Amino acid sequence: MSHLTSLATALLAGALMTDTTHAEQPTLGLQFAGALEFADDGTLFVGDNYRGAVYAFEIPAEASTTEIQPSSVLNIDTRIAELLGVGVGAIEINDIATHPISDDIYISVTRIGNFASQPAIVTVSPDNRLQLLDMSALTFTKQELNAFPDAQTTFTVRGARRVGILPRDQAKGSVAVRSLAIMDMEFYDGELFVAGVAHDDFQSSLRRIAYPFEGSQSLASVDMYHIVHDQYESRAPIRAMSVQQVDGKAQLVAAYTCSPVVLIPLEDIEDGAQISASTIMDMGNGQPLDMVPFQMGDEPMLFVTNHSRSPRVIPVAGLSGARVVTDEDFERGPKLDMHPVMPFGPVGKHVMFDGVSLHIARLGDSHFASVTRDAYTGTLNLDINPTFFPNRMHNFFAESDIPASNNAEPRR
Repeated sequence: MSHLTSLATALLAGALMTDTTHAEQPTLGLQFAGALEFADDGTLFVGDNYRGAVYAFEIPAEASTTEIQPSSVLNIDTRIAELLGVGVGAIEINDIATHPISDDIYISVTRIGNFASQPAIVTVSPDNRLQLLDMSALTFTKQELNAFPDAQTTFTVRGARRVGILPRDQAKGSVAVRSLAIMDMEFYDGELFVAGVAHDDFQSSLRRIAYPFEGSQSLASVDMYHIVHDQYESRAPIRAMSVQQVDGKAQLVAAYTCSPVVLIPLEDIEDGAQISASTIMDMGNGQPLDMVPFQMGDEPMLFVTNHSRSPRVIPVAGLSGARVVTDEDFERGPKLDMHPVMPFGPVGKHVMFDGVSLHIARLGDSHFASVTRDAYTGTLNLDINPTFFPNRMHNFFAESDIPASNNAEPRR
């Protein structure tokens, strides 16, 4: 099941929550735990796509004394299901984030069953112990979104051109557009930036919310030139983003579906603004999942995962002075992966990644935490790997693994 479909299925189930579920958390009211983001002090932001709100939980913690080492928690979905007392098919993982002080990993989860959907957040400690986070016991504040899709507007049913519409394609027609209300969050310099859909007609939005929450927010709409589609679009939301210093100022580096990357100066994100983002690259068809900043030596990088292709590593320095493109720079018509122009721009390099990273976050200064689908077994694992080589070696049967090859003398 794709990330979008699983997310939206959870939201639809959330619409059927019973009064008993609400009674369990009368003051919290959280109906869906989706996108996660931490502030430097350990404040955890949780996006509730069904209610249309962002929660901020105070999570004090002591600094971890455990050195981060590569490790794996196998069958992480099965272990979470056991912790929650449900079958593995009754949980969906929505996002992960890492506590900046304790190094605990936080995983947002949906429990589905008996026509009721309940949010949960599970923590994984540095020694790989799983615990259910009691959100009702935490101090929290909440910011309601000032524009939010209704529950009735759903996606259009589409099928493959030569195959036709399959049952799973038809199922998408029951998914509410509000499943895209909060796609990604980025905390920067005392403000929370929230990307998603603000209206039923798919208008892409960027929100700017001061923290601590004051009850107000700036809401800007965004359009950009989509190279693959050869058209200007405001209907697709930003799916992954990171604030970086580009051309001497703070800019939002943002990735869309199919997969253009744009720059948006933070100074342009004002209430009521109609922003035309600067398209500088296109990674090709696919759906970005996460954009994670990290250091490769002294050079800042972005690690961008995608549910349809290998991750890319993009040097931040390559974004400065990047050429901004419009429809005048390309021939007319859509452009698939085999088109000569794709990929376009300073897209960096594909990197080897074993399996598929469904969600990834930086852990400490030199490691990634990844919820990864194993390429051979199909199991879902939580892998901790160094940023310079974010892989397990168990699926690689290469020359160096063959004993005889280690003794061969090079030919002259």
